[in-house]
Amino acid sequence: MPALQTLALHAPSVAAAVAYTGALTLDRTVAVVGTLTADELIQDNSNLAKLSRAAEIASLVDNDTRTHVVVSASELIELIPVLRELAQNKRSVVVHVPISSADDITDVLAVRDSGCAVLRSATAQQAVDFSLVASLSAQKLGVPFIHCFANTSGAVDVQAYEPVADNADIAAFLKSEKDESEEGDVEDVSAADAAYAVVAQAMTLFDTSYSPVTYVGAADAALVYATFGSELSAETLGAAGAVQISLYRPLSVQAVVALLPQSATRLVALEQVVRQPTAWGPLLFDLATVLHSHEWEAQEDRARPIILDAVSAASPTEFSAAQLAQVTKHAEELNSPAHFDPAAIAGITTSNTLAEDVAGLSVDEQKKRVESIPYGQLLRDLFKQRLHVANAAESRSIWGDAGQVGSTPEFGFGQLAAAERERTRLVQAVTDVLRDVSVPLSKALHTALNQWLGSKDDAAVASHALADEINALLDAETTSSLDAVRRLRGHFARQSSWLVGADEWAYDLGSSGVHHVISSGLNVNMLVLDTAQYPFAATDKNGTRKKDVGLYAMNYGTAYVASVAVYASYTQVLQALAEADAFPGPSVVVAYLPHAGGVFGGNYSPIEVLQQSKLAVDSGAWPLYRWDPTKADSARFQLDSERLRRSLEDFLQRENVLAAIGHSEPKLSGIRASVEGKIGERLARKARGDVDTLLGGLGGPPLLVLFASDNGNAEETARRVARQGRRRGLDVRCMSMDEFDVEELPFEKTVVVSVSTAGQGEIPSNGREFWKALQAASINLNATQFAVFGLGDSHYWPRAEDAIFYNKPARDIDRKLSELGGARLVDVGLGDDQDADGWETGFADFEQRLWAALNIDVVAGAGVEEEAPGRTDEENKVISNFLRGSISQAIADTSCGYVDEWDGKLLKFHGTYMQDDRDLRAERMSRGEEKAFSFMIRVRLPGGVATPAQWLAMDKLADEYGNQTMKITTRQTFQLHGVLKRDLRETMRGINRGLMDTIAACGDVNRNVVASANPLQAHLQPEVVQLATDISRHLLPSTSAYHEIWLDDKMVAGSAEQTSPVADYEPLYGPAYLPRKYKIAIAIPPENDVDVVAYDLGFIAILDAEQQNILGYNVMIGGGMGMTHNNRKTYPRLATCLGYVPKDKAIAVSEKVMLVQRDHGDRTNRKHARLKYTVDDYGMDWWRQQVEARLGFAFEAERPYKFTHNGDRYGWVKSTPGLNNFTMFVQNGRVANFPDGKPVKAALAELARVHTGNFRLTCNAHLIVADVKDEDVPKISALLARHGLDNLDYSALRLHSMACAALPTCGLAMAESERYLPSLIDLLDKIIDEAGLRQNAIVIRMTGCPNGCARPYNAEIAFVGKAPGAYNLYLGGSHSGERLNKIYRETVTEEQILEVLAPIIKQYAVERMEDEHFGDFVIRAGIIKETREGKDFHEV
Repeated sequence: MPALQTLALHAPSVAAAVAYTGALTLDRTVAVVGTLTADELIQDNSNLAKLSRAAEIASLVDNDTRTHVVVSASELIELIPVLRELAQNKRSVVVHVPISSADDITDVLAVRDSGCAVLRSATAQQAVDFSLVASLSAQKLGVPFIHCFANTSGAVDVQAYEPVADNADIAAFLKSEKDESEEGDVEDVSAADAAYAVVAQAMTLFDTSYSPVTYVGAADAALVYATFGSELSAETLGAAGAVQISLYRPLSVQAVVALLPQSATRLVALEQVVRQPTAWGPLLFDLATVLHSHEWEAQEDRARPIILDAVSAASPTEFSAAQLAQVTKHAEELNSPAHFDPAAIAGITTSNTLAEDVAGLSVDEQKKRVESIPYGQLLRDLFKQRLHVANAAESRSIWGDAGQVGSTPEFGFGQLAAAERERTRLVQAVTDVLRDVSVPLSKALHTALNQWLGSKDDAAVASHALADEINALLDAETTSSLDAVRRLRGHFARQSSWLVGADEWAYDLGSSGVHHVISSGLNVNMLVLDTAQYPFAATDKNGTRKKDVGLYAMNYGTAYVASVAVYASYTQVLQALAEADAFPGPSVVVAYLPHAGGVFGGNYSPIEVLQQSKLAVDSGAWPLYRWDPTKADSARFQLDSERLRRSLEDFLQRENVLAAIGHSEPKLSGIRASVEGKIGERLARKARGDVDTLLGGLGGPPLLVLFASDNGNAEETARRVARQGRRRGLDVRCMSMDEFDVEELPFEKTVVVSVSTAGQGEIPSNGREFWKALQAASINLNATQFAVFGLGDSHYWPRAEDAIFYNKPARDIDRKLSELGGARLVDVGLGDDQDADGWETGFADFEQRLWAALNIDVVAGAGVEEEAPGRTDEENKVISNFLRGSISQAIADTSCGYVDEWDGKLLKFHGTYMQDDRDLRAERMSRGEEKAFSFMIRVRLPGGVATPAQWLAMDKLADEYGNQTMKITTRQTFQLHGVLKRDLRETMRGINRGLMDTIAACGDVNRNVVASANPLQAHLQPEVVQLATDISRHLLPSTSAYHEIWLDDKMVAGSAEQTSPVADYEPLYGPAYLPRKYKIAIAIPPENDVDVVAYDLGFIAILDAEQQNILGYNVMIGGGMGMTHNNRKTYPRLATCLGYVPKDKAIAVSEKVMLVQRDHGDRTNRKHARLKYTVDDYGMDWWRQQVEARLGFAFEAERPYKFTHNGDRYGWVKSTPGLNNFTMFVQNGRVANFPDGKPVKAALAELARVHTGNFRLTCNAHLIVADVKDEDVPKISALLARHGLDNLDYSALRLHSMACAALPTCGLAMAESERYLPSLIDLLDKIIDEAGLRQNAIVIRMTGCPNGCARPYNAEIAFVGKAPGAYNLYLGGSHSGERLNKIYRETVTEEQILEVLAPIIKQYAVERMEDEHFGDFVIRAGIIKETREGKDFHEV
């Protein structure tokens, strides 16, 4: 028994007992940090200090005060720099860490290479005893200790000790002679064995049965477990054994080797960790080190056991004897290194997954793991929203694609230099304002500016929060004296600016631009990744000698320099990056990361890759160091290589690794023999797992939200979950399923999946590749918890046997995740379109259950409010510098085929959309390639009139740069598809050379103005086209960005010397432009070929009694087609009449209506931002008052008019005297040389070469050969006949059909449209012919999504895509386009369409009244309810 005086202690928790021991038994200062409060510990204790934040520990222990710290595991990450400093300064501090979950243990293991000893207790009594052991050992060894122990939720009774200040045994222990080997680093082999002896001696003072490492179980065990601090009994182990490691750092290899039975053939690391991104847990690497050590090799004829890794969130003590026997049996069946989930095998969790392939990860998976080690992720997680990486930092530039302009240092340096200069100007502007007493400043603004100026380089002070506060205060000020500050307001927040590149930069420091950064004196950071394999070559394959970037930078004397290696010490990486960021000048961090191409050249395994990194660092070939020129000479250079620290002189005498000295293997004067020789066969332990585990603790708890959605609803539910998570402090990522790599699932702690149902129980298009990969995956999700929500329609399948398809994707994914070992948080949630609130009902229940399972309260309103991303669409417009953004740089970057989200949004204003070929998406993603990106270009063509020369220009551009087709749109203009990013500029220029442009063809502005193409009053057509042209010109954006970007020969952005925005002005729009798009149409009754009431603004021409002249226009406002499936807050609407105005007032009206929408439209919710919602929100009386007030006159009463139809008049018709028009049917507007032998595109090009009139494009996507002279009619007719373009022998149904482009290019399409409608009409024509209705026109339209580009909602029959092969069927629109239709059947397939429509069409044929159109009939016959207004659209 120990000679210590004991006492019985009843403590509220184990943590309280540990704190009591430190404060009273040892009479030391005790600090409490984190979730443990003083009230939970021992009252009335003068030695107890409550710290508000972990950083205060640094000041507390910055002396020889013997201190205990009680800190929660989650806050260990913040302590890393302090722990390293304590270790380096040999402070005898003990950090006590209560652990209660696998998360806590993971956090402890994340700091295991901080230089501190790590000791773990298994019981409450051990916690008390080992707290004293840690303290005494820390004093004797001069090493700080991390002591972790299992905490309890209730009170405990333990044996405590009286104060030991005068205890003779302890005094003798502390005064006993130290062996020289006791002094040293905790990871040094000899120091580890000496430290083991010291800790073992200290343990015997309290209980002679204690030992730093123990063995329990059968002496002849063939299978031996290894655990970190968990006690397994011999009864539980059965025939197996267990090496139980209490002293994990320093780990005595000799002790483990000695305890491992000779009979052991399998060594299993039984680990309790989560958020483990590698296949192997941390203990596994240490065991591998043991089995490859000199101590092991010294044992003759001893076979090396097979090493296995058993990783789960369950504690080893949770396994019963029977359960552990199951695990043992499974492990005995594995014949090569492998990892598996023991809890799943034992049935402790709901997992049904057994081990992965006994061979472990495949070679491809191993490569992927190694290649994905992210220094970039370190930057993102350290600096979060402050991070600004100026150059391309993805794999192709990281691995040295220096030939790309965007990856060179000088390219990014230009941007960062310009930003630094702007910030310098901001400092001067703020200084001038504060010095000028005549400037009227509010007290709050004066204080905030003073605070910022005094700490502008301190990221903690000059934060985004302070910047937002200052900007808000600036907005409240009206004085022009602040204009200079306002112009530079974007630079208040202190950014962390970085350039990231590869070691190719080191081959030519001058040409690469590296010297510009180092010599600039600007606060710019550079991260250079060296990817060479060890041992290093002196030159590259071309014989070029690599330069020492670190030494080069240090020679300047003004730059911070660091050399780091993530595999060797991630804590040193973090410290170096943080110091580089804080350094007030240029910084260079050189980072080692082996290139996979070299690493996997032979029979390398991932373990050998890790070993290579370890060898490079431990041998001294890659030294770890930090150099800060601002510190005193003695502290300027910090060598962080643990094994090189004692050989500093030798290190300084040789050249650094990047120069490589010309030797293939560096000569290390003694270090190689003493260090590299010892570790030649050791594994490079820890590495990536430690890094990613550490990163998991830098933000809030991680949450991954995945969605697969065709109609946007599943995406909306996913984003609601994401918003709730962010509001609760979670570190949330939200993306489509196909954007996520299934192989990364095991590294995610919590995953929520939201998936809608497509077709016959299919996964939506943006989740199919994920689902395929998940089905084939052999991954362990033992550390992953999940929840799945599905959206479907329980009435989609009327037959009982088809009920299995209801929400099938959600149920399939839920089942598969469980089979792979994931822990189900809640039962799968099911949203049903048939519920009163649609899927909202099921989602509300699912959300409550989800957050309850995660122990998170739901924040009211967080789910339903519009998401607040880092940048909104409105902000994007405002900061774009009048639509410039970074478009010029983006289109100049040839390293990829896409642009980012924000430039993509701005490009719409320039008339182009980024798309990708969805037919190729799955194949390209399976090959790891980027999507087949291309761009659609839309021409601004007011009135739809083009000359033959313009037609030929578009035809040529389609061949040279597009996909060899043209699209006549439903808004009377041309579209090109398939234009590659590299060809955008030339295509735009070609359009301009044809005397056309694309500006404002898309975007939140007035778009292409359409007008009647072929009115009965042919002489009036030029007048309305001219009005369309005049309105378009009047409402055109004024920015010069379009011409600068597309037409000038110089770039307009990206120059490092560009110091201020281009002086530009938008007199109508302002910098934020409109809330959403604004569309205008002009119609001449009785023709409504433009669907005039489907637009935001419509002008209906009112003619004189003789029908010869236009007197004025009825002004219609509030039309619009778009909506969202199952969202009743969105709906189509037809325009309402404001009144009548004379024709000379039309342009003024178009402007004033737009300005009212500009000022009052909803800019917070883009789904509610169209003018139609503003009309319904405020009412027509309010609108009339607003517009009249701006016009300065009142509207007259609406005048009578009548529309008869909204189709085109086909064939030859007389135009003005001497001229004729021929309207040809162009199916769905596609102009192409079709594979069925119809060269439509070539024929029209031939026609354009001989035609002397014009072409008119119609809003029904057809083409009019206009103004053909009487004498030219025979020639034109013959040409049309020769190519079959005069064939109008189609059913009236087909002639009145229209479809949007949809797949494969439209990113919003949920189903086919243009490619499918013709074949559907083939089938419907049979029904039409049988009913005798071939010549009876029925307006039929189809779109691939609910956005309504083909104006389906006022058609008599409409199909709106909901999923592949499935459509919502609408009936009851008017033949003249003046009434909305209504949904008749949801989610119908082709078979169901024919089954439903056949009897209705036949009934129409029999029961219709004279001249009664189909849309009118279905309402009169009671087949469908009439829709009277937009808000009535969803009422059935």
